[in-house]
Order: sequence, then structure tokens, then C-alpha cells
Amino acid sequence: MKAALILEDGTRFLGESFGYYEEIVGEVVFNTSMTGYQEVFTDPSYYGQIVNMTYPMIGNYGINTEEMESTKPQLNALIVREAAKNPSNWRCEMNIEGYLKLNKVVGLEGIDTRALTKLIRNAGTMKGIITTDVEMSQEVLEKKLSTFNNKPGVMDVSTNKTVEIEGEGPHVAIIDLGLNKNLLKSFTKENCRVTIFSADTTAEDILNVNPDGIFLSNGPGNPKDIPEVLENIKRLIGVKPMMGVCLGYQLLALALGGNTLKMKYGHRGGNHPVKDLSTNKVYITSQNHGYVVEESSLPEEVKVSHRNMNDGTMEGLVYEKQQILGVQFRPELSSGSHSTAYILDKFIDKL
Repeated sequence: MKAALILEDGTRFLGESFGYYEEIVGEVVFNTSMTGYQEVFTDPSYYGQIVNMTYPMIGNYGINTEEMESTKPQLNALIVREAAKNPSNWRCEMNIEGYLKLNKVVGLEGIDTRALTKLIRNAGTMKGIITTDVEMSQEVLEKKLSTFNNKPGVMDVSTNKTVEIEGEGPHVAIIDLGLNKNLLKSFTKENCRVTIFSADTTAEDILNVNPDGIFLSNGPGNPKDIPEVLENIKRLIGVKPMMGVCLGYQLLALALGGNTLKMKYGHRGGNHPVKDLSTNKVYITSQNHGYVVEESSLPEEVKVSHRNMNDGTMEGLVYEKQQILGVQFRPELSSGSHSTAYILDKFIDKL
């Protein structure tokens, strides 16, 4: 059926509904990945977002249920130029339309995704709605967009129970802010013993299991929206070695006295060049974030470890005295280059 994406500034993109349909509101962002779309669908960091894929055809190798980052899709809706109807791959179990229908995720295809991307890039990230009411008035639009609130995102995607995974290596306590399956695999393949805690677990309960180190996972939204989680992290600083990625890295920076800022349109995709300042090597990284650590806000003893080569933003920190490190990108990388897995190895070696 005919459907439209209507942005908060009133811009309308007309297309066709596919997959599941319901009227849906979210933050409209774009992702520049050419492959790895099913990892994007199931990445908890996309919770609450309407994701516009810049690559013109999505779904050409179909869906296989083994390579998911979580148990279900996490994004609010998917926008593509063209959804592949007849995928070709020996591991394909279904096409993306069937997958979206099965999981009740809204899809919109046939719009000018290039024009949408350029608009977001120039004007910044906006809220939007996918609807069949293509003539919706501005007054109704504003009322419906005002209902969107992604502040509960972290608690919605976090585990609701403590999970223990046996291993003979170092004991890692993971605070689940929206943990990706491949991040967990990175620790279990090194035979680490892992205890996964919900995002709101107290510092005391985490320290009661006496882990060798504490890891803060990726997750959705603004790090300042979860002050209770931040307070618990502050109580863990300096007690055990710590590492954070993505949202976890931003929370570490806040806990160390730094500040975070909302980016104009964020970094989302599998092709972001980042330099390791200790080696001067540049890596192509997988990223998904809309906030950045303000470099000048950090205490002098906290050093910048990585820098984005496109816009110069800070992509990593290290605080040797407290045995803390963090990166803004995804070192476990699925899908993407595997060259930054050394950062997780550094953390495990510390333990």
C-alpha cells in the first residue's frame, strides 16, 4: 500500500509499505553499510530508530537466523530504495519482507533514499513517522511525534536477569546496556568466565561476584538519559579494570568527569576510518552512535587513544592509572573488518 515518511520539518517522502504495517514514530537516521543489514536490524543500539539504508538494494542475500546480534529486530522501522524479493545465497532462509512481517517490523521502500540521506546530513537527525495518511496535517504530525521518547531504551533492551557463562579464563562482568551477541562471543571464544548483569544492577552486586574486570556494552540513546546507571559506574571506577564500547565508552567518559554532545547526524555504518594514536595505524571500523565525547571536557590524565579521520572526533580513551580504556566503535565487528579485535585482546590481557 502507499505510505509516506513525514519528517518533523514537514518534508514528505512517498513510497510503498512492505513487511509489517502500523503507523510508527522514531528517530530517522542513515546507515552507510553495503552488507550486514541483518546485523543492523538486530543491533540493540538501533532501538527506537527508523533506519534509512543508503545502499540502493537491501536483502540480496536474504536472511539467515544464525547471524543475528540479538534474538529479534530492534529498530522501529526500515527504509530502503529497493527490497530484494528473490535473494540468492545458500544460507538464505527467507527474504527481508518475510522477516519483517514475521517480527512485526515496519518497512518502507521506493523512496529517494539518497535525497533523504542528504537532507539528514545537512539538517541533522530528525524525528519522523511512517504512515498511510500521506496528507497528515502539521498539527497532527507534531502531536504524534511528541509521543516519541527513547529514554527507556537501555532498560528495554537490557537483560532482566543475571546470566552466568562458565569459562576457565578471566572473569568478566558485563553490564548489559544492549549487548550484541558478537561482543559476548568475543569473550567466550577466549574461554572467559562471564557474568552478564542488567543495566540497573548496583555496583555492590557486581563487585560481590568479584570479577577480574568490568565491561560496559553498547546500547541505544543518550548516555545522560540513564543517570542511575552512571552513578553505579562511578562507584566502580578504580576498583577493577574497566572497558566500554559505544554507549559504554560514553558512560565511562561521563563517569570520569567528561561531557558528551549530540552529533548532527552521527556515525552509522561499516566504513569509518579511525586512527590508533599509539601506532598511527588507521582502521576501517563499524559504528553506530549519535553522541560523541567532548575531548576538552576530560581530566588531563585521561588520554585520547583513537581519532576519527573523517571529522576528527574523539573515538577512544585510556586512563592507565585506573586501568580504564574505551572506544566509540565496535571492535567485535560483525559485519565488518576484524582488524580492531586487538582492543578486546588488550582488555583481556589486562585481566
